[in-house]
Amino acid sequence: MSRRSSHTGRRPRIGVTTSAGCRGARLWPLHALALWRAGARPHRLTPTVSPSRVDRLDGLVIGGGDDIAAGVYGGDVRLDVRIDPARDRFELAALERAAVRGLPVLGICRGAQLLNISRGGTLHQDIHRAFADAPRHRTVLPRKQVTLATRGRLRRLLRRSSIRVNSLHHQAVDRLGTGLHVAARDRAGIVQAIEARGPRFLLGVQWHPELLFYQGRQVGLYHALTRAAARGRRRAAGAA
Repeated sequence: MSRRSSHTGRRPRIGVTTSAGCRGARLWPLHALALWRAGARPHRLTPTVSPSRVDRLDGLVIGGGDDIAAGVYGGDVRLDVRIDPARDRFELAALERAAVRGLPVLGICRGAQLLNISRGGTLHQDIHRAFADAPRHRTVLPRKQVTLATRGRLRRLLRRSSIRVNSLHHQAVDRLGTGLHVAARDRAGIVQAIEARGPRFLLGVQWHPELLFYQGRQVGLYHALTRAAARGRRRAAGAA
């Protein structure tokens, strides 16, 4: 085996969920680059593959995309949003398998919302109906100010009490899922990040760190996930 292939084989394998179409392919290269630079080996996962693929992985990213179907969390069905039920089912199954194996998970935008739902939480279907001060603009640039919870993994990772992030969402976490707590809110009070209590790396951010690849702290989220995946892989190897 060559030196290069041996090094690649030691990289923790991290899956990234996207939609099956071309829209999902647009953000995949950014996730893949961030993970590779963090020391991971990225794998794209779409609803066209079996959720059992998660069993071969060391970590998981649930990526952004379409709205989550209201029926998944008991919301009101609306006809003016774009949904992907096949992806909803696939990602919920993937999260279930990740939970069984104790894999670290990073949820991004829609992924953070689905992470909450997978633990019994609910969503605000439209933040502009739920929050009078919700900002109307959406931007890929880091213009939204969010405040990080005093005690929490996210604040330790970013080493800031507040940060500026991008904002592309109109849904958000409402009732928290079991074992989760709020890690960040924006000025309107909207949840911008959630995380699990305890040692397992389970983090969801409402913004898109893959679009902020030029900010070291945002890329650091992928590094933290990769470190957690590597630790889990070493533990599994030691127990074998």
